[in-house]
Amino acid sequence: MLKLAAAFTLLAAPAFATGLDVTVEGEGANGTFHIDLFEDVAPQHVERITRLAEEGAYDGVVFHRVIEGFMAQTGDVEYGKMGGDMRRAGMGGSEYPDLAAEFSDELSFDRGVVGMARSQDPNSANSQFFIMFEPGPFLNGQYTIVGGVTEGMEVVDQIKRGMGPNGAVIGQPDMMKTVTVTEE
Repeated sequence: MLKLAAAFTLLAAPAFATGLDVTVEGEGANGTFHIDLFEDVAPQHVERITRLAEEGAYDGVVFHRVIEGFMAQTGDVEYGKMGGDMRRAGMGGSEYPDLAAEFSDELSFDRGVVGMARSQDPNSANSQFFIMFEPGPFLNGQYTIVGGVTEGMEVVDQIKRGMGPNGAVIGQPDMMKTVTVTEE
């Protein structure tokens, strides 16, 4: 947590010009959390997340992969909408092309850090992202860091957990009811 606080201090205004307010609804979590987006660290990825949020693409998207002690993954705007075929959730992206990796040597995957999900190809991030429950230094330099939760981490902690090693959520997953862009 200290490293995350140091990263936030190091990157303090005006670097945090954009953020997201995410309202979660479901069996596990109900409430809102705030993400500060790191425009100076991952400008392409932040632009993509912001665009999708402004278009309303993230509204109604489920947390399809949630692993206790690790992370909660969401953002599949193609297959991850509530009411869709949850067997495909996590396999899709947006209508936009995949993004080239924007790795950071200064930031670490600590609790509350938000990273972009991708396939085996480092340049395949698109719309999906994950939020760390606990530190995951093994991800450093392997995934793009796009931001950090600065308010409402208790809401993130309550997101319904998945089952098994892949963390697939069984039954009714929690969802991002609304995702709103904030200007600071």
